Parts: sequence; structure tokens; C-alpha cells
Amino acid sequence: MKPFDWQFPYPSQRMPVLARNTVSTSQPLAAQAGLRMMLKGGNAVDAILASAIALTVLEPTSNGIGSDAFCILWDGKKLHGLNASGRSPAGWSLERFKDHPAMPQRGWESVTVPGAVMAWRDLSEKFGKLPFADLFEPAIKYASDGFMVTPTIARLWASQVGDLQSQPGFADAFMPRGRAPEPGEKFSFPAQAKTLQRIAETKTEAFYKGDLAEKIAAFAKQHGAALTLDDLSAHKNEWVEPIGMDYRGYTLHEIPPNGQGIAALMALGILENFDVAAHAVDSIDSLHLQIEAMKLAFADTYEFVSDPATMRVKPSQMLDKAYLKERAKLIDMKKARDPSFGQPAKGGTVYLTAADESGMMVSFIQSNYSGFGSGVVVPGTGISLQNRGSGFKVKPDHANVVAPRKRPFHTIIPGFVTRNGQPVMSFGVMGGSMQAQGHAQVMSRLVDYHQNPQAAADAPRWRIDSGVKVGIEYGVAPEVIEALRARGHELNQADRWSTDFGRAQLIYKLEDGYCAASERRTDGQAVGY
Repeated sequence: MKPFDWQFPYPSQRMPVLARNTVSTSQPLAAQAGLRMMLKGGNAVDAILASAIALTVLEPTSNGIGSDAFCILWDGKKLHGLNASGRSPAGWSLERFKDHPAMPQRGWESVTVPGAVMAWRDLSEKFGKLPFADLFEPAIKYASDGFMVTPTIARLWASQVGDLQSQPGFADAFMPRGRAPEPGEKFSFPAQAKTLQRIAETKTEAFYKGDLAEKIAAFAKQHGAALTLDDLSAHKNEWVEPIGMDYRGYTLHEIPPNGQGIAALMALGILENFDVAAHAVDSIDSLHLQIEAMKLAFADTYEFVSDPATMRVKPSQMLDKAYLKERAKLIDMKKARDPSFGQPAKGGTVYLTAADESGMMVSFIQSNYSGFGSGVVVPGTGISLQNRGSGFKVKPDHANVVAPRKRPFHTIIPGFVTRNGQPVMSFGVMGGSMQAQGHAQVMSRLVDYHQNPQAAADAPRWRIDSGVKVGIEYGVAPEVIEALRARGHELNQADRWSTDFGRAQLIYKLEDGYCAASERRTDGQAVGY
């Protein structure tokens, strides 16, 4: 059976790369860093880690050394999942935030323990081939010698400095000339190079228990923050079993909560109750149906998902097909709705993917969350810290209420598709709440409309903001936009260069190799040999 067509119906500057060894990331130099590891004899894990480490230097507007990460990996025989998200400081409690109407979005009070650095070590030890220190070589060189900032990254950088320049350590680290770098301007960060060297030579021990950890904890104490050396040294990642949803013969796999991947699975479980393919691709009925299914999925996800230890509903209950069939009945094909959560039966992020000729495929994502994250940068280290703590709630009766040593609700999710137990595609669509929505949209295009990975990535997207407010991307037909508005959707059409609709990277397994795609919206690149 032909898996998809080779048509490219959307305006794009990209064509897929067909090769037996491939890497696809959001920044060309990072993709090439991964390819260099493959050419040295490394595998897909070595490639993904070299790319991920390089991205902390090359795309600081989305991730850094202080990020969290998640991974789904096909080792040639089975899937593995890694949850590398950190926990809140032991000193956090609801009482600490009692005077806040919501969790702080920036600064030290949004910082949780970073898990990405330990993810690099865990994946390397379990699946990698090359020495751990080799994986850091491209990143260290770019940090010490500098690299030219792309127009996209310069734009994202400039858009954030106004909000973050007052945060501890930010201006010294990321505004060396008193401003964001301009397109084509060289940016170097020797302090980050030294930190990466320490992480490499100590196999991450310096970051969680040694001199780097002490610097993080001392800077936190200086600013009255709760994060301590004990919080850092106590961190451990978890190998987990991915959860999945069958959708018309294909299975989408996601990391289980505390992440939002379950929302994509629920949306597909709802959509399976409709003949989506009977509606033309990009038509009013097709888009309306997908938007309404995603709203229902998000209503449950935002109510029930938290650290698994505190969830009051099991993921299996949320994914029960009988329950999702009942939820599907709430969709009105003529009217947009703002649904509430149901009652299941009791019972700016970087994404990258790589695959090699041995059959190994890796779906990996790491993020500081809101662009640069908290805005806090530890002096002399280049360690920019994430703001994942902002994902907690301050409602006492909510499952995701802030508490000590607890993992917050997480947006970053790697995706993986199988068919009859065999690998089909590793992919992701980075970008906050857009990620689960992007996964569902890509799956529908792949399964319902048989679009190839590049076309599925290039197609215009929609994004649920809140209630019936929906962002719609440049490129959707004007008559479709008007028809959606007539059904009650409050649409905000974005400009052509908006990055608010995610950035996808995809690798699809073919009989004799892979089809690697990197979408048109930003700087991404697929490479291979």
C-alpha cells in the first residue's frame, strides 16, 4: 500500500531529504552537528544529543542548559520513553504563593529543577555509541568561537529582551551590546562553552552535585529563591512506557502525564467517530471538526493532568474509547462551542528527530518553556533556567496545584507513530499548547488525507487559544475563514511570518531509508547521507 502521495500543494521553500541516515532539527547548524556524529560512527542517539546540546547555544530563544526534555525512542525492536522533567523545589508550597492570583511567569519563582542535562547522559549511556564528551564538541566550538545569528532567531531574541532584561543575569548574558544581536551578527558565549565542557568531562555530575550546582544554588539563595543544592542533587529522570491511541490503523504514541501529549490522543479518539476524510482537506467541515475535537480534549487535559502521583483520573480512563465516543456527541457541526471538562469513568521549545540505517529512530524535545524561560541566567555559566513552575495552579482543589518536589503540567511532547507494531514516523511540532494540536493535525493529514511528511508540515494550521477564540494561519482560504466565523469561531488570522503555530520536524520510515522533512516557518533543516 502506498503510504502517501508525493504532491506538495502548499507554498514552501523546502523539499524532503531522502537518505538512510537522517537528522531534522529547528536550526541548520544543529542538524549538521548531529550528522557529524553519524559520520564519526555514531548512531541516531549520538546525533540527536549532539544536535540538542548545540541547540542550547544556537537557539537560546527556545532552550538552554536549564531546560527539561522528553524522548520517545525506537531501538529497532521496541519503544522506550524518557521523562526528563524536573520537580519543584522542596521549599515550594501553596502557602508560598498565597498572595499570587496565578503562578509567576518569570523570575526565580518560576524555576524548577532542569532535567535535560541528565537526559543527555541517560540516553547516551543506554543507547549511544560515541564517548559522551564527543557529543559536546560542536556546541562548545560554537559557544567559544561564536556563530552568526539568523534573522528568525534575531527576531525572537529582540521580542523578548524588553520583558527579560531586568531578570537576574539576563542582560549580562544575552545583551552583551545592550541589545539583542542583529541578523548576521556574531554571538559568542565563552562562559557557556566552559559549562558545557564541565558537564561533558564530569558526565553531568558537576551540574547536579558539583561546582555548577553550587553556583546555581548560591545564586538562588542570593535572590531569596527556594531552589537548593539538595533539590538539584535529588533529581532523577524516569524511563516510562509511552501511551498510545489507535487511529484508523495507525497508532500515535506520546509520553504519559505530566505532559499534554494525552490531549492529542484524546482528540484522535474523538475524531475516529467521524468520517474526516469525507470532508475535503482544508475545508470548513474538516477544520471545524478537528478544532471542536481538540477543544474537548483540552478541557479534560487542563482539568485532570498533573504529576502522575497526584492525578485523580487515570490516563487509561481519559483514553477510554467509549468515553471519547460520548464526548464526540457534544460536537455540533454547525456551531463552535466552549466545552467544559467531562467525567471519565472511574477506574517558543526545540524539537529534533534522527534515524539511522540500523533502524533506530529518536523523537526528542527540550525547552525552557516561554522562550528564554524564567529569564534567570546564572552568572559566569551560561545556564539559562526554565520557567516550568509557571505551569502549576494556585487553586487548592486542583490536581496540578503547586506543591513541594512535584512535576508541573508540561507542554513539550515528542510524538511517534507506528503501524502494526512497526515504526512509521518520529515527529514533533514545538510550541507551547500548539504541540498537542499540531500532533493531531499532522496525524489527520497523514492518515485521513495521505499527505507526505513535508506537505503535512507545510500545511496551514489552526490553534485554539481559549473558549471559541482560535488563531488561524496565513494561507487558509478566505472563504473557509469566513465560514468558520459564521459558525461562531472568533478567528485571529496571523501574519505570514508568525511562529505561533509550531515548528515541525518529521522523519518517515520508507522501505530502504527515510523521508526527513523540516517545515518552512523558521530555520529548520533536514540533512542526511
